[in-house]
Amino acid sequence: MTTHTLALPDADIVYDVHGPLPTADGRPPLLMIGQPMDASGFQAQVALFRDRTVVTYDPRGLGRSVRRDGSTENDPVVQAEDVHALIAELDAGPVDMLASSGGAVTALALVTAHPHDVATLVAHEPPIDAVLPDADAVHRARIAYTRAYQQSGWGAGMAAFVAMTSWEGEITDDFLARPLPDPAAFGMPTDDDGSRDDPLLSEHSWAVPLYRPDAAALTAAPTRIVVAVGEESLAVYTGRTALALAELLGQQASVFPSHHGGFMGGEFGYAGQPEAFAARLREVLDAA
Repeated sequence: MTTHTLALPDADIVYDVHGPLPTADGRPPLLMIGQPMDASGFQAQVALFRDRTVVTYDPRGLGRSVRRDGSTENDPVVQAEDVHALIAELDAGPVDMLASSGGAVTALALVTAHPHDVATLVAHEPPIDAVLPDADAVHRARIAYTRAYQQSGWGAGMAAFVAMTSWEGEITDDFLARPLPDPAAFGMPTDDDGSRDDPLLSEHSWAVPLYRPDAAALTAAPTRIVVAVGEESLAVYTGRTALALAELLGQQASVFPSHHGGFMGGEFGYAGQPEAFAARLREVLDAA
């Protein structure tokens, strides 16, 4: 692995290259991106793709990447331009891409703005409210967990976040009327450390779920887009968004093993099935 810094006018983007460039086998690099997760979340997948050159990166303002734009907003459109610059820096495009969660939203914005950057995009459970019939209720639930975080700290906010994202089916008035859960019931801290800059629980990343995909641009792009959903996620928020986005794009979602973090090992306390996920990812990429 080699680590590099891409110096942009308003940010320094740190990225890691696992393998040779140009690639040894002539296949495009496999770029893996997330948000608010940084490169560290793909450790398990990198280890399972040693036969390919894999590139991971930290989005601006997250992990090792430093921003100088005066903003704290994690905007997928802005991040898409960073990824575009990274692909140009690699000089090995178009790339293949595994993009998960907010990274999948960034990838959709990238393909919309720069359709020749990506050969195959596997968009894994992009959290996009606009494709859901209950988008307004989902956002009300988001306001509730953000308020819990702002008022009582990380444990309270994360407990409310988990309650929303694990709810099966549409967000209902019954769900919204429920009292916020006790963080101790989820094994989360009840004390408040005073910080309010968590990229997942604050308003800093609202631009991700509020992004509106351009279906016409995405379907017209030369990129092969595969919307992926975890088999354990089908009834919950990010599974529902994946299924609805796939339908919007005129396809069926490709089912992957495990859940929203299915590609991860146990190093972050949210273990999926990384080996099975990698096997499924290979199958999808090789079908191109």
